[in-house]
Amino acid sequence: MANSPSARKRALQSESNRQRNRAYRSRMHTAVKQLRHAIEQHDSVKARLLLPETIRVVDATAAKGAIHHNTASRTKSRLARAVEALGE
Repeated sequence: MANSPSARKRALQSESNRQRNRAYRSRMHTAVKQLRHAIEQHDSVKARLLLPETIRVVDATAAKGAIHHNTASRTKSRLARAVEALGE
């Protein structure tokens, strides 16, 4: 465990940041999962409605630093391609 006061404080900060980032990633994974479920069900109407919301959540997660911006771009690209492949 941390011995100096500054190391103790840093350990507390790291834990709170870890919890916060975990919540951000969990929210993102839930949104992506809902969209992928709609895609698997071939529900193009629902998928097209969920896509902008999911992209917004992925962007927010990347902006907060919980995921890398390239990971966010890759995720958004794959989801958008999958939704477009559904057609209408």
